[in-house]
Amino acid sequence: MRTHYCGEVTAELVGATVTLCGWANRPRDHGGVIFIDLQDREGLAQVVCHPDRTAVFNAAEQVRNQFVLRVTGAVRRRMEGTVNPKLRTGEVEVVVEALEILNPSAPPPFQLDDENLSETVRLENRVLDLRREPMQRNLRLRHRAAMAARRFLDEHGFVDIETPFLYKSTPEGAREFLVPSRLHDGHFYALPQSPQLFKQMLMVAGFDRYYQIVKCFRDEDLRADRQPEFTQIDVETSFLREDEVRALMEALVRRMFRDAAGVELPDPFPVLRYDDVIRDYGIDKPDLRVPLKLTELTDLVKDVEFKVFSGPANAAGGRVCALRVPGGGALTRGEIDAYGEYVKTLGAKGLAWIKVNDVAKGAEGLQSPIVKNLHHKAIAGILERSGAQNGDLVVFGADAAEVVNESLGALRQKIGHERGLAEKGWRPLWVVDFPMFERDAEGGQWKARHHPFTSPKDGHEDLIEGAPEKAYAKAYDVVLNGWEIGGGSIRIHRREVQEKVFRALKITAEESRAKFGFLLDALQYGAPPHGGIAFGLDRLVALMAQVEAIRDVIAFPKTQRGQDLLTGAPTLVTEKQLRELHLRLRNPPQS
Repeated sequence: MRTHYCGEVTAELVGATVTLCGWANRPRDHGGVIFIDLQDREGLAQVVCHPDRTAVFNAAEQVRNQFVLRVTGAVRRRMEGTVNPKLRTGEVEVVVEALEILNPSAPPPFQLDDENLSETVRLENRVLDLRREPMQRNLRLRHRAAMAARRFLDEHGFVDIETPFLYKSTPEGAREFLVPSRLHDGHFYALPQSPQLFKQMLMVAGFDRYYQIVKCFRDEDLRADRQPEFTQIDVETSFLREDEVRALMEALVRRMFRDAAGVELPDPFPVLRYDDVIRDYGIDKPDLRVPLKLTELTDLVKDVEFKVFSGPANAAGGRVCALRVPGGGALTRGEIDAYGEYVKTLGAKGLAWIKVNDVAKGAEGLQSPIVKNLHHKAIAGILERSGAQNGDLVVFGADAAEVVNESLGALRQKIGHERGLAEKGWRPLWVVDFPMFERDAEGGQWKARHHPFTSPKDGHEDLIEGAPEKAYAKAYDVVLNGWEIGGGSIRIHRREVQEKVFRALKITAEESRAKFGFLLDALQYGAPPHGGIAFGLDRLVALMAQVEAIRDVIAFPKTQRGQDLLTGAPTLVTEKQLRELHLRLRNPPQS
């Protein structure tokens, strides 16, 4: 039906006759000559309909926004002064010789080039939203990223193998989506949070290098970088050490950014230990574009009169630390209070602060309601350790270490970007040597920091049951500009070690047999040393596209309430469907 895409009509085709198909964007009549911007996935071409071609002109007068057209005409240069340098096709236009309306369109609910659309309007009309240039660009970027990953993995001997979506419910972390079985009364499948156990069994089966670009499902609270269904680049390999896995996967990320987005990432990525990252940045996915670091003060304020500091400093698991904000002394009291309200949303009780007017004067050169409660040694130590200079602001976190880390870690990044302290560019890093276990906030029992199939570091096997708080894992995350884009580990390949981890997690032999018997059985048949990683494809592409939410790189996403505004999912089902699944609703929805 066509000879060229609209976006291919450039000055090289001047004098040629072309046939184009696409959507009419803003038809306009300029003094008896009708101009139409004809658009398809490759771009936009300006077509011109003159009144001396009566049939063409009469058809063009019927054209409205988003009508589907087929036009044939000659390519010519635009008149001087009408060239659009922003468009690839901006030097030329097509003089229409034949015009066919392939399909009319109802008036669209918004102009497709409107840059101020609400997300609700966009998601309710997602088909039209996807026709807009930003979404066309983002999804084609996603395609290039996925293809770059496939090419790289194929070149390195990885085999694409599908794993099941209807899966067994297993306690691996986040809440699962359950699917009732019609054939087995009272039984349920679970949608997989990841193909973790299947890819481990593929290693036992001898495939050596596996990958899959796969949908995964988690029934968890949503945010800008989360969706209930998301896409992983899932990778597993045998007979590689941890550093070898990381080097190979780092090369994969670098190739994806280069081939899909034309971005050269730093080589190599820096490698930081988890404990050091938490000490300096508070969170395990720091944005290294922000140069600020936390300053440890716990030992320095144990004996100060200010109980807000001395209380946590003397409590088990407490932490007191500072964050220096260069030039922050110019902040108003209202702006500082707003940061205090922000950290309260993250669990902190508030935000103590000191403005540094004159370092040389010690306490007398400081402005703060807390200075009178700090002795001279503590003040001198705070100024020295933080490196505070005249005109700076120093803010403090004092509470349980987890609260301080999360609140000041987030505040560090917020202030860094809002105050113009963040650097430009791309700052990746590996975070390694994670603790194997962490305390469950509700029950207080130990739970796996990553997942229960993560291998302990060499020599830490005996700590798993005797001192789990001291056991570290061969686990690693890769972070880019404050987003965790991938995480993985070397897996446990010996059955006795896996059983030891289950015992530490209070998973009984009966429970482990019921939940993971198939894995334990597989491990006894010569399981090779193996490990891998899973990358969030949605997050990778969102970073490449420089958008704030992964919804902007997913064709048909859910809202933060888990709803599909286009189709109306989730929806009610009929009583007949429920009976076929042997289900009865305990709390039927009100009609």
